[in-house]
Amino acid sequence: MLDLVAVREGGTVAEALQIAVRTAQCAEDLGFARYWLAEHHNMPGIASSATAVLVGHIAGATQTIRVGSGGIMLPNHAPLVVAEAFGTLAELYPGRIDLGLGRAPGTDGHTMRALRRHSRMESEEDFPRDVQELQRLLAPAQEGQPIVAVPGAGTNVPIWLLGSSLFSAQLAAYLGLPYAFASHFAPRMLHQALAIYRQTFKPSAALAKPYAIVGVPVIAAPTDAEAQFLASSTYQRVLGILTGNRTRLQPPVEGFMEQVSERERAAIADFLAVGIIGGPQTVRAGLQALAQATQADEFMLVSDVFDADLRLRSLQLTAQAMV
Repeated sequence: MLDLVAVREGGTVAEALQIAVRTAQCAEDLGFARYWLAEHHNMPGIASSATAVLVGHIAGATQTIRVGSGGIMLPNHAPLVVAEAFGTLAELYPGRIDLGLGRAPGTDGHTMRALRRHSRMESEEDFPRDVQELQRLLAPAQEGQPIVAVPGAGTNVPIWLLGSSLFSAQLAAYLGLPYAFASHFAPRMLHQALAIYRQTFKPSAALAKPYAIVGVPVIAAPTDAEAQFLASSTYQRVLGILTGNRTRLQPPVEGFMEQVSERERAAIADFLAVGIIGGPQTVRAGLQALAQATQADEFMLVSDVFDADLRLRSLQLTAQAMV
């Protein structure tokens, strides 16, 4: 499960955080392997900006599920700070913390400058160096090592590379790291990225063979019609992203897709190209087809349903469809 901790229209940040805890507990009960939280900034409808804090909060409210970042946007942070934060989490919750890393800022230019690490803005070109520095900081400290992350050193927190293009696929393969593709919002290069990752993968101390997660928007309901109605909250969110009009998560609207232009419908469909929306049979068939097409080791589900209880029901129906 990937959670952006949506703030709902008419709701509060505190309520969004409470819903995230409930959702994580439900995911754990349903047998989900991990629960990740995404770093975004200066967005009125997303409450997961302090990602490491929230990872700790969710881990503390659950028992066994792995909790992590999907991801920490590394250009915003010094590797030492990330190592110390996730090293602390690993000491508090041994064997349960994941560190997913992205190379985009996860925000707009003004906010990126407000997050600046120093006078020279970090760029995406610095990403490979920063990833390798993080690997060193989370590995056992070496004799004479000038900077040691305390906590952090020796925790070997699993690092995942995240991406929506080919760059991170190539880097994950080169470093021998697990890889997660953000096809829940950028599906266009999914198959090409997976092919590059698997074909060029180099075994490492962290990973012997390729391991890939595929992001999937999923909304399940008892019927296809109800699922499409609930999905109109997602359609509104996507249209807001595409038009630069980001808002809080909106309640569903009957016939929403018929109310927008043909061009907007096409853009929403392109954004959600791997999305699976429907009743139990539709969801089961969609998941099976996507599993066959991608050979993914895991799916990372995103489910933007306005009603928190119906979101939990969606996860339950999806879990049943996976059996």
